[in-house]
Amino acid sequence: MTQSALIRRVRGRRPRLLDLFCCAGGAAVGYARAGFEVDGCDIAPRPRYPFPYHQGDALTYLADLIATGRIGRYAVVHASPPCQAGCALTVGTNASQGWGREHVQLIPALRELLEATGLPYVIEQPSGRAPVRRDLCLCGEMFGLGVLRHRNFELGGWTTRQPAHRPHRGRVRGWRHGRFYDGPYVAAYGSGGGKATVAEMQAAMGIAWTDVREELTEAIPPAYTQWLGAAFLTSRTEVAA
Repeated sequence: MTQSALIRRVRGRRPRLLDLFCCAGGAAVGYARAGFEVDGCDIAPRPRYPFPYHQGDALTYLADLIATGRIGRYAVVHASPPCQAGCALTVGTNASQGWGREHVQLIPALRELLEATGLPYVIEQPSGRAPVRRDLCLCGEMFGLGVLRHRNFELGGWTTRQPAHRPHRGRVRGWRHGRFYDGPYVAAYGSGGGKATVAEMQAAMGIAWTDVREELTEAIPPAYTQWLGAAFLTSRTEVAA
């Protein structure tokens, strides 16, 4: 789907969602398909982001929206802060080998601001030791995707059910400690050791509007947030009833 077609789909009177740390819009497209208008914010240029976009520091931007009252235009906030400080690779292999560098943990400050908005919110993080509540865990197999890509979600101010975690059909394809394993899922991260090609990542996650490897490796599949967005709208309808 083209960028202009994605924008046309979310014009009109729909609830508005703020997408912080938005990268190229994996989460945003899912929310749009669920029925939201979406505005993004990321510190890096994101010319492929398919919706209105503000370039800048996400925490500073959120604080300004709160201070000026403009946060009131939104119904909900989604945030996918950088995960390096708590992801499984950093706290596991990298830490044990003394690799990498110090990473700033943004989640406590982010949560404080999200609570100050008075709005429902979602914080998304990979599996690992990031300081988020694991109110939900979603996996590609739940949606018939070609990636596993487990992601934890903290839900602030609203709740929904945890969908059943389907058994995996095999391994993630690639090299592990000098041995190659085949399997039904591709490794949509990194660049060596049998990792997926750009085309494989696009197909496995359902992302066609960017072909930038870094953006694909950081993205979550739109199927996740399409399910989350629908669940949120259902929860609001139930509260109103």
